[in-house]
Amino acid sequence: MTRLSGKVAIITGASSGIGRAAALHFAREGASLVLSARGRERLEAVAQDICAQGGTAIALSGDVGEEAHHEALVAAAQAEFGGLDIAFNNAGTTGPVGALPALPLEDWQAVVNVNLTSGFLAAKHQLPAMEVRGGGSIVFTSTFVGYTAGFPGLAAYAASKSGLVGLTQVLASEYGQKGIRVNALLPGATDTPMGRHVANTPEALEFVAGLNVFKRIAAPEEIAEAALFLCSDAASFMTGTATLVDGGVSINRV
Repeated sequence: MTRLSGKVAIITGASSGIGRAAALHFAREGASLVLSARGRERLEAVAQDICAQGGTAIALSGDVGEEAHHEALVAAAQAEFGGLDIAFNNAGTTGPVGALPALPLEDWQAVVNVNLTSGFLAAKHQLPAMEVRGGGSIVFTSTFVGYTAGFPGLAAYAASKSGLVGLTQVLASEYGQKGIRVNALLPGATDTPMGRHVANTPEALEFVAGLNVFKRIAAPEEIAEAALFLCSDAASFMTGTATLVDGGVSINRV
């Protein structure tokens, strides 16, 4: 039996990077998927790839900063597949890179909206749906940046993503007795469009790769495997964690 057989999952940020890798991986493990991203064409292409490989997925494009989109995702999971068991709330943005005094308030608020407020909105609608099912698993994609290491120029990104760790801990304590696990996934440098936005030169890529003990950048599939573990019953006694999948960058000093 596959690890997510009979499960229904929402994945946000599913059109590229970690989200796309997770969608393909979760589908191979038997989950029925509701996929979210802003870009409709790329998102639909992911759903089509999954269906062509024998999996089950539907695409619903939208903005994770809008509450109506989260309502629609949960409603689609219930209408199409009968309920909701798993949510991988993965969508995020780095926002502008630069010193804090030069960051306009509207840019700060935009990053917080995508990275942190979206987590609140997602959980607000996912938790009641999971209660109906008698349990479930929510995973938020956070980051080691601002948690175990500071990176200059990424104040809004670090603050908003670190906020997800606090949200994770509170929700885990509130919903554990209802059978709902909540964890945060903290990837290190990963070969994604967002990662290449920050490390956008050969020199920057070499520097970022050199920060971890493996001296390389992770493939999205490696992070997707960790997300699958947290979402699956293999992690049945894990909740409230900030799970580092960072290649050891948090402990590396050489």
